[in-house]
Amino acid sequence: MSDMLKIEVKDGIAVLTMNRPGKRNAMCDELLEAIDGFFCAPPEGVRVVVLTGVEGHFCSGLDLSEHKQRDAEGTMRHSRGWHQVMERIQFGGLPVISAMFGAVIGGGLELATSTHVRIAEPSTIFQLPEGRRGIFVGGGATVRVGRILGADRMIEMMLTGRKYGADEGLSLGLAHYSVGEGEALELAMELAAKIASNAPLSNYIMVQAIARIEDMAKADGLFAESLCAALTQTSPDALEGLAAFLEKRAPRFS
Repeated sequence: MSDMLKIEVKDGIAVLTMNRPGKRNAMCDELLEAIDGFFCAPPEGVRVVVLTGVEGHFCSGLDLSEHKQRDAEGTMRHSRGWHQVMERIQFGGLPVISAMFGAVIGGGLELATSTHVRIAEPSTIFQLPEGRRGIFVGGGATVRVGRILGADRMIEMMLTGRKYGADEGLSLGLAHYSVGEGEALELAMELAAKIASNAPLSNYIMVQAIARIEDMAKADGLFAESLCAALTQTSPDALEGLAAFLEKRAPRFS
């Protein structure tokens, strides 16, 4: 595993720390491959993932100092590689929490919006500056960020290079929680423990199904919902959850 990604696992929670000091944790191929490698084969027993960075920054996006000149086909394939990694994070089956501060810019915002819970400290800056660099997003922003902000607001954000802070990001949906300085990782760990105590199948279905149902026609989405309900509500963990409720105790899920 690359030194660019620190991995710590405890009590079913994996903390992934992007480790490019002096680079504001800018994304390069090696770091992206390390993140992908983790999500391709998570350690046994991991139920929740927390993603964060070092030295006061989450991720400042693509490392332009290591940018390679590619032809059109190479650029498309590189973009599709990013899409594959972001899809693995979003739909890999593990709930993922982003503990954010400092730069959440460009590809860093694409990375954050592929996770399921996002926590922002006051230093957080959300930005899509690609338009100011003569390029375009390629890691999934038009789908994930665009779905959160709406196309109209994302267009303005890219045209102007506008920056949003933590509280603005919270109101827009780029973050789910806005916390004090130094509190993002602490809250991330609290939420991770809470999520890890859920039934694994329920977490898996929530991560896999809800975003996909959003893309479906109404009738298809309702049918998919019924299938998800049938899977979860007939599972052993559902029986345990009901028994725990009736016996007024905490459930003990598998």
